[in-house]
Amino acid sequence: MREVNIVGIGQTPVGEHWGHSLSDLAREAVGAAFLDAGISRVDALFVGNMLAGELSHQEHLGALISDQIGLRGIEAARAEASDASGGLALRQGYIAVASGAVETALVLGVEKFTDVVGNARLAALVAGLDAEYEGTHGATLTALAALLMRRYMHEYGVELEAFAGFSENAHANAASNPNAMFHNTLRPGAFAAAPAVAPPVSLFDAAPEGDGAAAVVLAAAGRAVESASPPLRIAASAVATDTLAVQDRPDPLFLAAANLSAGRAYEQAGIAPSDVDVFELHDSYTIMAVLALEACGFARRGEGTRPAVEGEIGLAGQLPIATFGGLKARGHAGGATGLYQVVELALQLRGEAGRNQVEDVRIGMAQNVGGLGGTAVTHILERA
Repeated sequence: MREVNIVGIGQTPVGEHWGHSLSDLAREAVGAAFLDAGISRVDALFVGNMLAGELSHQEHLGALISDQIGLRGIEAARAEASDASGGLALRQGYIAVASGAVETALVLGVEKFTDVVGNARLAALVAGLDAEYEGTHGATLTALAALLMRRYMHEYGVELEAFAGFSENAHANAASNPNAMFHNTLRPGAFAAAPAVAPPVSLFDAAPEGDGAAAVVLAAAGRAVESASPPLRIAASAVATDTLAVQDRPDPLFLAAANLSAGRAYEQAGIAPSDVDVFELHDSYTIMAVLALEACGFARRGEGTRPAVEGEIGLAGQLPIATFGGLKARGHAGGATGLYQVVELALQLRGEAGRNQVEDVRIGMAQNVGGLGGTAVTHILERA
């Protein structure tokens, strides 16, 4: 397998882009990535998308977007794994370049959530669950996250306030991210007093859906590009799955797919969790952040809230997470989320994160999770 580098990155702000189509967002992110890489063409395109068919009535995204961005004729395909679609698309782009099948690849994550509201969007999101055993009984992602959070609090004797640090950190970091949906910080006590969505999950627990697109350009190591920024090496790429339905898991409070994909990534990169300087995790709900820290070896079982309580997850902490706001405050752009995570890691590793910069970043890890853990994709980046 050949070494694969990220040589260009691009993103749009996450938000309610009423005046922009799926293609408009894709063109903006790709244009920025191509400009950053100093190239205008690649050999293949991999698109991560979650719900274009249901919400935008648009399938066949590979052909659509390759045409719209001026790359008609190239190999192009869509990857789908619920909201882990962006991470899965990057995994496929990585394999294509690492195997020698292509020299360069464009990986794009794009989602258009906000054209559909209310029950129609909720019904589309439920498609990421087990339709026969969860969806038909009225289960939603938020309701199941609430059950997990309630069980965690009961099992380990954790109070609600212990989760507050995750949302407070995300909003504090998003305040200086121009591409984030929210720039408001949370006052002390605001988390516990937030309106309930599905108790104990509140408004400040759940990540908001937004429209957006993010892209990276991949190239085989040694290939000449005109990027002004240093290339970043993908040191590891791994994906794993678990049961789709939460009730089928032997232990619903253990994210087995996250554990497996992280373990495989550590082995590929030849590192331990303690070597990771920044972790962009999938904080679709605060309970998912807690479970991810435990599954990936950053906290013991039942102690996943401790890093937030003790202030270790901030930009100057021992393990910074959600450094640009995470899903909670940057916004959850569905199939684009995994690419936003990687773009943000790239900015950290390049030293281009501005007010969100973490000092002395050498190794960064991103984990993109589908649904409540059915799929987990982990990538580890380092300076080439």
